[in-house]
Amino acid sequence: MSGRDGEVVCVTGGSGFIGSWLVRLLLDRGYTVHATVKDLKDEKETKHLEALDGAESCLRLFQMDLLDYASIFAAVKGAVGVFHVASPCIVDEVKDPEKELLDPAIQGTNNVLTAAKELVVRRVVVTSSISAITPSPNWPADVIKNEDCWTDEEYCKKKGSKCSSQHGVRPWKRPNEVPPHRTF
Repeated sequence: MSGRDGEVVCVTGGSGFIGSWLVRLLLDRGYTVHATVKDLKDEKETKHLEALDGAESCLRLFQMDLLDYASIFAAVKGAVGVFHVASPCIVDEVKDPEKELLDPAIQGTNNVLTAAKELVVRRVVVTSSISAITPSPNWPADVIKNEDCWTDEEYCKKKGSKCSSQHGVRPWKRPNEVPPHRTF
């Protein structure tokens, strides 16, 4: 990916480990970054981002809720690309995985994709995790896992993972809906 001075890229989940590395790398390459966090007043989410080289002039933080389309739309507006990293994360015991993790992950992913489509974003990258493909007890042990290998959906509903939100991305892979491959 080659940097283009001033072009805007949005990183949802910008305060997390992967998100903050993406923010750093994009700033290093000359992009303006719209990074989303859950709470703008929480220094644990913002301080390390604001300390990055280039942040003062090229980083804009947005408070975002995956279930609030308007907050997503505001962060994506003006962007040529979106890295969708944000996903519900609960450290404490999850009492209702479907309500607490899966529904927000699926709706949040759909909200990001809808905003990107409406705003004619050139490229969207939806991140994955190993939980999307493991465990997959029926997958042959001698076959490399790829985009055809998915965790059992019933397992996802019981335990909670990003796999269901990533299944929701599949319908967007229609040639007339996905912008042509271009670097941003």
